Amino acid sequence: MKIALAQLNYHIGNFASNETKIIDAIKKAENLGAGLVVFAELAISGYPPRDFLEFTDFVNQCGESVERIAGHCTKTAAIIGLPTYNPAEKGKPLFNSAALLSQGKISHLTHKTLLPNYDIFDEYRYFEPNHSFSCIQLNGKKIALTICEDLWNIGDDPLYTINPMDELMVEKPDLMINIAASPFHYKQRELRLEILQRNVQKYKIPLLYVNHVGAQTELLFDGGSVALNSVGQMVCELKYFEEDFAIIDTENLHPLENQKPVPDKIELIHDALIMGIRNYFQKLGFTKAILGLSGGIDSAVTLVLAARALGEENVLSVLLPSQYSTGHSVKDAEDLAKNLGSPYQIIPIKNIYDAFEKELSESFKGLPFGIAEENIQARSRGVLLMALSNKFGYILLNTSNKSEAAVGYGTLYGDMNGGLSVLGDVYKVDVFELARFINKDQEIIPWNTITKPPSAELRPDQKDSDSLPEYEILDEILYQYIELRKGPKELIAMGFDEVLVKRILKLVNTNEYKRHQTPPILRISSKAFGMGRRMPIVARYLS
Repeated sequence: MKIALAQLNYHIGNFASNETKIIDAIKKAENLGAGLVVFAELAISGYPPRDFLEFTDFVNQCGESVERIAGHCTKTAAIIGLPTYNPAEKGKPLFNSAALLSQGKISHLTHKTLLPNYDIFDEYRYFEPNHSFSCIQLNGKKIALTICEDLWNIGDDPLYTINPMDELMVEKPDLMINIAASPFHYKQRELRLEILQRNVQKYKIPLLYVNHVGAQTELLFDGGSVALNSVGQMVCELKYFEEDFAIIDTENLHPLENQKPVPDKIELIHDALIMGIRNYFQKLGFTKAILGLSGGIDSAVTLVLAARALGEENVLSVLLPSQYSTGHSVKDAEDLAKNLGSPYQIIPIKNIYDAFEKELSESFKGLPFGIAEENIQARSRGVLLMALSNKFGYILLNTSNKSEAAVGYGTLYGDMNGGLSVLGDVYKVDVFELARFINKDQEIIPWNTITKPPSAELRPDQKDSDSLPEYEILDEILYQYIELRKGPKELIAMGFDEVLVKRILKLVNTNEYKRHQTPPILRISSKAFGMGRRMPIVARYLS
């Protein structure tokens, strides 16, 4: 049987758009002689629909949409994900389901068994787990159909007490199909392939896997849908960060020749962030971005990524020098904008700062220059950027990196403003690597921006290293604490300085209140700030 894999970029709640894409893919599969086309988990609604699932009308629209789609499945069948009602009086009101559409109707429903409830996932909030198992029959093939996490219980994970594939193997299926919504992080490809290949090695039947692609606010889906033969060899791998479509012949599952090299971490992050920016704007209906361009590394990388996502003509850079800004920083910022062919303007903030200083002179009388004066500069910039954003319909891009966000090295209502945080999940050392990657073929970001010591330039001769340890050390401690959840004793045992560890972790924990007020952060790691990291604000851990 020929089976089509349809890897599409869905828009949550945009039933008309999703439906059109799905029907177009069904017609394409039919024209190419496929007997079945496979779509992703919760494709009808988009993933994750979150509390839209609490609206009866939303769930009803999902059902109405799949009924209309089923009408196009008279020759080619389809497997597609959607929420369905749980008819039982007990349990959660919905199932996370995969529908087999054939002969113009829904001919079979499979429900998800293993509902993830960690990091970004919260499926137990909405769905009832499946308790019954049966394969589907189609064109002489018996198919074990599972949904995303149902294939991840291949080991001895104590979180789950049942393995759906073990239950389905009783019927001796010919192949496995798994529809998924597997979010991207830069290590996800290897982890995902390992899990899929372990399933094939255990059950010794081919596996077809279809994932989402595209960004849903902070969550990025990389695609990478794949077909594996019965010995775990890759037969087909769909594109990353793009919609794609492929036909698999189950009678001809020869291993893929000339397999493309796997992109390295920085290239993956680069491509993921560009997709994230582009989709955020497209799905909100915006076309233009604005950002403050300081001449520093973070705003430089953000500008290049935004220009590549939206078109350089659609990103306005605003240079906002103060009396403490160096001449080379202004020149670096101008050179970058000129290299890209991107519009920019210069608005000095000295007069605005002086006005604040004058009005506050009595209140601040006798007190030395300090954080308050530094923050006035950042907030003056924030007000100007938001004024331009409001006046001309731009979305302000936040340029803070993960290292700064972690330790609170940023000003609320100033440089932490924005509608989207582009680098908020990228550590400073990786921001530098992104800049070098951007410059791999030609100098786009001025090399001086990359080589000079980082500085906020809010006081004379200021450097980040005045307040923070070197980023190579800081970022490693932050990575161990945030991504790997290593506590202070473990970090000290690893050889990190005890005083430094306690200082950094205290900064992370006491600045949680700031991170609760930041824009959504594009997620590229396994533990980003935001929906996947839920920490109390007023806790005293490590105090």
